[in-house]
Amino acid sequence: MIRRVCALAAVLVLALCVSAQAGGATDVMQAFVDKVLSVLRDPAYKAEGEKANQRQKLSELSDTVFDWVELSRRTLALNWNTFDVEQRGEFVGLYKKLLEKTYMDRIQDYKDEKVEFTAEDRLDENQVEVRTVVRAPDKDIPINYRLINRTGQWRVYDVVVEGVSLVQNYRSQFNNILSSKTPKDMLDDLRQKVSSPGSAGKG
Repeated sequence: MIRRVCALAAVLVLALCVSAQAGGATDVMQAFVDKVLSVLRDPAYKAEGEKANQRQKLSELSDTVFDWVELSRRTLALNWNTFDVEQRGEFVGLYKKLLEKTYMDRIQDYKDEKVEFTAEDRLDENQVEVRTVVRAPDKDIPINYRLINRTGQWRVYDVVVEGVSLVQNYRSQFNNILSSKTPKDMLDDLRQKVSSPGSAGKG
């Protein structure tokens, strides 16, 4: 009987710890979204000449919650193993710049839309999906954040917008490229793409 009670107590403690971690993921995302919205609403950035400073601030904020290495590794999938350590490091930096170039203009075009947190779903013992809805004037846009906790901190490794996974979308694109090019060739292309003026495309 004592053994059963101890075992039950251990299970309950574990369940409580898991529950606390899961709740923490939503807390992390709420704090992050609040900070992003604060920057987007800040009148100091309304002048056209301040857009670059606002973009830099948003980029720095993304580093506080996004696990760019995990996101990159999942995007490349098996191709991650074809990159050496130095190439992986460069890819992570270039991939972040590509995403910023593709999406930052849309983020900075914020029109005071409301963001609602609707649910948190457990994917496995250390991964969750935090579901949100952006209430725009013409429609509601579901945006889900997938987070992983490996070191006691929740970090984003994927974003799903209207049912489309960022990781899966770019995985398909990069897989197609790497089917005919080497990692070095792809990095050369990415370097040129992120340094060229204008948008990087729809993503």
